[in-house]
Amino acid sequence: MIASPSLHLLGGVVQGCATCGAFAVIKNNGSVVTWGHPDMGGDSSAVASLLTEGVVQIVATDAAFAAIKDDGSDSTAIATLLAEGVVQVCGNTRAFAARKSNGSVVTWGDTFSSGISSAIAPLLATGVVHICATSVNAFAAFKASGSLVTWGSQFFGGDSSKVAPLLTEGVVQVCATNGACAALLLDGSVVTWGNDEEGGDSSQVATLLTEGVVEVYSNYYAFVALKADGSVVTWGETSWTRQYTKHLSDVVDVCGSGGAFAAIKSGGSVVTWGDDWGGDSSEVAALLTEGVVQICGGEMAFAAIKADGSVVSWGDSRFGGDSSAVASLLTEGARLKRKAAKLHRMADKMFVLKVSMQKLRGQIRAGDHELYH
Repeated sequence: MIASPSLHLLGGVVQGCATCGAFAVIKNNGSVVTWGHPDMGGDSSAVASLLTEGVVQIVATDAAFAAIKDDGSDSTAIATLLAEGVVQVCGNTRAFAARKSNGSVVTWGDTFSSGISSAIAPLLATGVVHICATSVNAFAAFKASGSLVTWGSQFFGGDSSKVAPLLTEGVVQVCATNGACAALLLDGSVVTWGNDEEGGDSSQVATLLTEGVVEVYSNYYAFVALKADGSVVTWGETSWTRQYTKHLSDVVDVCGSGGAFAAIKSGGSVVTWGDDWGGDSSEVAALLTEGVVQICGGEMAFAAIKADGSVVSWGDSRFGGDSSAVASLLTEGARLKRKAAKLHRMADKMFVLKVSMQKLRGQIRAGDHELYH
C-alpha cells in the first residue's frame, strides 16, 4: 500500500496535479507535497530541499512532475539549462518542454516524445511565444512570426514537414487527436498532419476547410471544425457519423470526450454523437433541451453546466457519467440562482413600490402647495 500524506500537510493547498499514479500539490507557502507511486512522481525526496519554497507551478506527464520556481528555475537533471528564465512548462505523456524568457525551448524526458531533430533545433532557439503538448507524444511551438514548429514522435503528429510551407504564418490554434494534429489559420482555413486514420488526412473534407472555420476541436480519434455559420465539419475516425453531422446547424460550441462529441446549439440545447460512452445522451435528453452554457469532457463521459447552475452528466459511470451520488451537491448552484432571482424580483417590486411612494408624496406635497397658496 502506498501511504498518503498526513492531513496536516495538506492545509493551504493552492494547486494540485497528477500523474497516472501519484499526486503533487503546491501549498500557499510555495512548498510542494507529493504522494503516490514512487516511480510515478510520488517520491520527491531526492529533490526535497529544492521544493520547500518558491514553487509557483507544477506540470505532469504520465509518470513524472516538473516544478517551476519563482526564480524561473526547475528541479530536473538539466538544471544548467533551466537555472533561470523559465516562463512556461508543459508536458505530454512522457516528456516535458520549457519555454524561456529569451524565446528558446528546452526539452527533457523520453526522447521518443520530446526528440528535437537537427533541422528543428534552430527554429526553437529564439522567437517562441507559446508551447503546448499536442498529441500524446508530440509538442508544438508558436513563434512571434505566426509560424508553428512541431517535434516529437512522427507517428503522433510530431513531424509536420509535409505541410510546413502552410504553417509559416497566421497560425492561431492547434489541437490534436491521439496521433494527428490540426492547425487553424488566421484566414479560417485548416491544415492537418499526422496519422491519417486519426485525422491527419482531411482530404475528404478539404473543400469545406478552406475558409470560415472559427475553432477546431478533437477527441481521441477525430476532429470537428466549427464554422462561422454554425455548421460543423468532421474528419478522422468519424465516417459513420458524417451523414448525421453534415446537417447539424446553429452550433456555438463543441467538446470532445474519448470517442464522442457534444455540441451546444444557439438555444442552449445539446446534440451528441460518437460511441455510446458519451455519444449516447438519450437517458438525460430531456435535461439537455435548453439552458446549457458549458460542457466538459472526460475520457468516456460528459458533464454539462446549465444556466441555472445545475449539472447534467452522461456516459460511462466509471468515468463520471453517473453523478447521482453527488446530485444534491450539484443542484446547489441552481438553488442559489433561484434564491437570487427571487431576491431580484423582490428588489424590483420594492423599487417599484418606492417609486410609487415617491410619486405619491410628490403629489401630496403638490396638493398641499395648492391648498396653502
